[in-house]
Amino acid sequence: MAVTVLVPTTLQSFTNNQATLESNGSTIAELLDSLEQSFPGIKSRLCDEEGKLRRFVNFYVDSEDIRHLDGINTILKDGDEVSIVPAVAGG
Repeated sequence: MAVTVLVPTTLQSFTNNQATLESNGSTIAELLDSLEQSFPGIKSRLCDEEGKLRRFVNFYVDSEDIRHLDGINTILKDGDEVSIVPAVAGG
């Protein structure tokens, strides 16, 4: 199953400067494992030591925040678009 992944500029050093990737996975968790196999080191930027998604990184599946779905267990379908968006803080 192919999923399109939109990678923010801050992580593109892990993806050979690619902003858009095609990857596989039936859930966000499987997608993260697939990305790690293709781009070693990227998962540690997205997940903590316990495998939980880092608080300052947001994931969207077809523009829907996965926090309002099933989080890391959100099911993916062929053709879905997953956006990785770093949180922005300011004052």
